[in-house]
Amino acid sequence: MQTVASNSVTAQLFRATASPIGAHLTVRLAASASDVIAAQRLRYKVFCEEMGADLHRHDGRDVDQFDAYCEHLIVVDEALDKVVGTYRILAPWGARAVKRMYSEGEFRVDSLKPIAHKIFEVGRACIHPAYRSSGALARLWTGLGAYVREHEVKYLAGCASVPLDSGSLNLGALRAELMSKHLAPVDFRVEPIRGLQSLGDPTASRPVAPPLLKGYLRLGAWVCGEPAWDPDFDSADFFVLLPIERMVPRYAQHFLGARVVQ
Repeated sequence: MQTVASNSVTAQLFRATASPIGAHLTVRLAASASDVIAAQRLRYKVFCEEMGADLHRHDGRDVDQFDAYCEHLIVVDEALDKVVGTYRILAPWGARAVKRMYSEGEFRVDSLKPIAHKIFEVGRACIHPAYRSSGALARLWTGLGAYVREHEVKYLAGCASVPLDSGSLNLGALRAELMSKHLAPVDFRVEPIRGLQSLGDPTASRPVAPPLLKGYLRLGAWVCGEPAWDPDFDSADFFVLLPIERMVPRYAQHFLGARVVQ
């Protein structure tokens, strides 16, 4: 759920801007190499060019070792045949093929081994700047919900990013709220590999969760422990786990009620 780069990472990724008039948006899984390349170019535009992340590539695409093992959910402006939103999904069999989850680069996840075969990891979510008030994010949620239903997903997991330049005071307050209200049971806790030395005064400001993290918390997700520092995105990453069976009922019907084209 990493989603969700430096500067303002997740908080800015979904900031509203002017949206194209009359955009006709659809959501589906990438069906070709060109679809995946378009998603990777969008990720580069958002994460590197806009947010300033250091992803160690300069060819206009955000590519890593996990892409080949993931399914890529894409939002398409049909009028322009243009990918304007994306979210990738690493299924359990993909994680086995690549020999780990993406999150294992940031967290020790030994406690999750008993359910590893049921975890679908999501990440790299982003929306094109011109489409952030066009319904593209809602389409991504719709597509993800349909994927969850059709694949009978038991757990969603991922790294929810909080930009460090939002201020350590906010991070301290957010961490305190997450630990007190959304902390996972001890059997589902993970440990950061690179922790953060200072999170600030938890009482000094009002906590503000980035949009993607807020969305998962509303669905009923747990935060599985202390945050890790992601040096590429210069963010504090919280490992988030959503057992689908504990999804908040008032959101479950909406989240799981649509179909995604395969």
